[in-house]
Amino acid sequence: MRKTSRKLWALILTVPAAILLAAVVGVALAYPSVAAAACPGCYGLAELEEGVYTESGLSDPQRSQVRQVIQRAHELVADFYGSQESSPSLLVCLTDACYSRIGGKKERGIAILNRSVMLSPRGVDAVIASHEMSHVELHDRLTSAADLPQWFDEGLAVVVSNDARYLAPESAADRCLIAPAEPLPGTLEEWLSAASKDAGTYAKSACQVSRWLRENGGRAGLLSLVERLNAGEHFTSIVKPAWGV
Repeated sequence: MRKTSRKLWALILTVPAAILLAAVVGVALAYPSVAAAACPGCYGLAELEEGVYTESGLSDPQRSQVRQVIQRAHELVADFYGSQESSPSLLVCLTDACYSRIGGKKERGIAILNRSVMLSPRGVDAVIASHEMSHVELHDRLTSAADLPQWFDEGLAVVVSNDARYLAPESAADRCLIAPAEPLPGTLEEWLSAASKDAGTYAKSACQVSRWLRENGGRAGLLSLVERLNAGEHFTSIVKPAWGV
């Protein structure tokens, strides 16, 4: 847990208790996933191991399943990046009731504020877990001002998780399954809209990212990209997608 600054504590102490309580309740009601990430126990989740929270009352095989999935997901992220610098808290639900309670919807998994990952019963899988953890890892390495389009973030997560739904096998000369005919969505809002209408959006993004990585040294190219973005360079001056190719 990070230490709260004295200034923040001073501000908190000056806020009337009723107003502070109302604010906390408001956040919990409007953004239950954020509140659950901040206080898993408040939503009925128990710590399975450091940073991993699940429903209480799981059987030994269920707890073993979660541990294995999380371990493999960490391995996939670390194998790709060379190490894992981020340490997101992981909220894992094996029932729909649990996932709904912490603010989940129809997705398999989701990264929350680039600090936590929530997994639904359909997302207790190393591919889904490492996909969401890749988002956290990438943003942990980037400065807040870094310029990165959503299609690259999503395509990279597909590559990191080695998701066979959207990529050809690693042995393939070209892992692209669907080449995009036009520019892919750059903002999160555009991405969510496109992905909801076109099931191939993930494959198209993975196509562009896998090809870029192949032509730019894989991990070394990505780490160089992160360094250059953090130094203030614009993404479009570094990465030149070949739409329609």
